[in-house]
Amino acid sequence: MKQMQLGAMLLLLVFSSVALADGRVVDKVYHPYVQPLEREFEYRALYQRQTEHPDNNALAQKFGYGFSLGNNMAFSLYLLAERVMPEDYTLASYEAELRWMLTEQGQYSWDWGLLFEVEHYQQTDSNEFTTGLLVEKEFEHTSLTVNALLVYEWGQNVPSELETEFRLQYRYRFLPALQPSVEIYSGENYKGAGPGFMGVYKFSPTQQLKWEAAMVFALDNDTIDRTFRFALKYEF
Repeated sequence: MKQMQLGAMLLLLVFSSVALADGRVVDKVYHPYVQPLEREFEYRALYQRQTEHPDNNALAQKFGYGFSLGNNMAFSLYLLAERVMPEDYTLASYEAELRWMLTEQGQYSWDWGLLFEVEHYQQTDSNEFTTGLLVEKEFEHTSLTVNALLVYEWGQNVPSELETEFRLQYRYRFLPALQPSVEIYSGENYKGAGPGFMGVYKFSPTQQLKWEAAMVFALDNDTIDRTFRFALKYEF
């Protein structure tokens, strides 16, 4: 009961937040789980499109490698390349990430984890530290995943500020290879929602390929019209 109350309080806190993050809000919705001895290569892509918008035709691609640290922690390193216009595609940032699984899956009503990220942006010589809760709960054939994050930005060319960010994914576990979902994102000048799909294909008990795709649409006039995200992860 206490876990359910904490989960409800978390959702209310996130939806009532008014200071929201500056960066690209649409990204991976993190699950709170870590697999012992896991290693992985990951690719993510984000494409945004809106006529006469400053981020029209923007593309971001992230490449990463990660591995577990014991039974409940995983560490990853990423390179991020971005393009706002066709002629300015460049390596934009470096990122280090740590995920910490706080509870075993099914141990409580909600499963809990923590996320820690440090990112350095080359073009602006600025930094970003992100931390927050990763929460998930299963309801028979569906799963609800919530990421409630705090983001601190600082650097030579950006004001130091503390903000919040929110991601939600509600998925139907139809088949391992095909699971439809609904995703919601909230950040500074960004509020979007849309449909998604994901799946996993197992090559062996220790090797599998996971994929995700979602199309996110604006919920207000400050948000870019359409954002497409795609992720591919090979675990071994």
